[in-house]
Amino acid sequence: MDTPVADFVRRYHKAGSVRFHMPGHKGIPCLGCEGLDITEIAGADALFQAEGIIRESERNATVLFGFGRTLYSAGGASQCIKAMLYLTMLYQAERKKTSRYVLAARNTHVSFIQACGLLDLLPEWLYPGDEGIIEPGTVGDMLARMTEKPLAVYLVAPDYFGRSPDTRGIAAVCSRYDVPLLVDNAHGAYLKFLPESRHPVDLGAFMSADSAHKTLPVLTGGAYLQLSKRVPEEIAAAAKGALALFGSTSPSYLILQSLDLCNAYLAGGYREKLAGFVGEVENTKARLERMGWQVSPSDPLRIVVGTAQAGYTGAEVAARLRDEGIEPEFAGPSEIVLMTTPENTPEQLDRLCRVMAGLPRLAPRERPALSFPQNQRVMSPREAMLAPREIISAGAAAGQVSAMPVILCPPGVPVVVSGEFIDESCVALFGAYGIETVEVVACGGPGKPTFRA
Repeated sequence: MDTPVADFVRRYHKAGSVRFHMPGHKGIPCLGCEGLDITEIAGADALFQAEGIIRESERNATVLFGFGRTLYSAGGASQCIKAMLYLTMLYQAERKKTSRYVLAARNTHVSFIQACGLLDLLPEWLYPGDEGIIEPGTVGDMLARMTEKPLAVYLVAPDYFGRSPDTRGIAAVCSRYDVPLLVDNAHGAYLKFLPESRHPVDLGAFMSADSAHKTLPVLTGGAYLQLSKRVPEEIAAAAKGALALFGSTSPSYLILQSLDLCNAYLAGGYREKLAGFVGEVENTKARLERMGWQVSPSDPLRIVVGTAQAGYTGAEVAARLRDEGIEPEFAGPSEIVLMTTPENTPEQLDRLCRVMAGLPRLAPRERPALSFPQNQRVMSPREAMLAPREIISAGAAAGQVSAMPVILCPPGVPVVVSGEFIDESCVALFGAYGIETVEVVACGGPGKPTFRA
C-alpha cells in the first residue's frame, strides 16, 4: 500500500528547500526529527480540508478498516470523541430528534465529560455491574424508562482493564429504540484485525473513536474517527469540520506520517503477525496463572494481574518490575496492567514471567471493596465547568458542587463529575484514593452558603 504523506515529506526534506515557513526549527536537527516536521506547505495538503495526499491516505485507511469512512486525528481519541458527539447532534437534528441527553457508561474518559461541557449535553449514567460490565438489559431498561429518548448511547469498549460489554447485544437494543450507539474504542483499534473482528463498528456501533497510538505503531496523538456505513453522506461530509472544531489548526505532520505509514504496516501481513502474537500473550497469561498469579479476563493484548492474593499492592509489584527494567502501564491498589503489541518480543514476555516467578508469595491482602455513589446532578456539566471555581481540601468538600470531574487514573468510574453534588460518600472515596484537593463551584467554603442536594 502506498504512503503518500510520508513520501511527500521525505522528498521535501531531501530537496533541501529554504524553509521560509513554520515551524521555527527550519528543519535543523536538535532532536533529530525536525527535517520531517513540516506544516501545510504547497503539496502537503491540510488535515481538515484534505484534498490531496492526506485524503488519499485516509482513503487507504478506509479500505483497510472497511467502514464507511476512516478519518485521521492528530489530537488523540479525545478529539474524535468530541467530534462524534457533535456529528451525532447534527444527525439527530436532521431527523428532528434533538435531545441534550446521552445515556453513557459511567466508566468514561474525561474527554467525554469535557465534550458534554462544550456541547451542553447532559449525561444519564449507566453504572457497570460487579464485573465492571454494562449489560444489554440495563441499557434496554434505561431506554424504556426515559421519557425523552437520548441523543445516543455511549460505551467504553474495551476499558482500561481490557473489559468489554456485549457490544453486539447493546447495539441490537439501541437499534430497537432507534438510538445510535457511540463507542470509545481508544484501546481497541487493533480489534479489527483479529481473525474475527471485534471492532465496535463491526459489532453495530454507529461511530467509534480509536486511539491508533495505544495499540498500533503510531506516534502518540494519532487516532481515527470511524464512521459506519450507516452514517448518512451529509453527516460524513461534516466530519472534517467537526474534527476541526476540537483540534489544533497546526496538526503534527510527524503524527500524520505515522498514521500514513501504519497503513502500509497493516496491509503488510499484520493480521498474521497479530494472530501469532496473541497466541504468545495467551501462553504468557497461562504461565502466570500456573505460578499462582490471578490473571483477569481482558482483551487479547492486555495482561491484568491481580496482586492482592499474592500479598502485594500493584505498586509493590510494579517497583520490582522496574528494578528489572520492565515498566508496566499501570499499578493500582490490587493489580497491575501491562499493555502489549506485536512490537513486544517473546523474549520480553519471557523476561516478565521470570521476574514474576521470582516474587515470593506472601499472606493475601484484603482487596478494598469500594462502591461508587450515584451522585445527584444539581448543575449541568457546562454550567459547572464555566462557573467561577475554587480549589479546596477534598476532606472539606461535602456540600459543594464539583466544577471539574474527579476521575482516578486509570480512566475508571469517576468519583464525581462536573455539576454533581459532593456528599460524605464522595469524601470517603477521595480519602481512600489519596485525593487531596478538588475544584468546586465557588459558592461554598467557610462563611459562604453551601449547596443542598
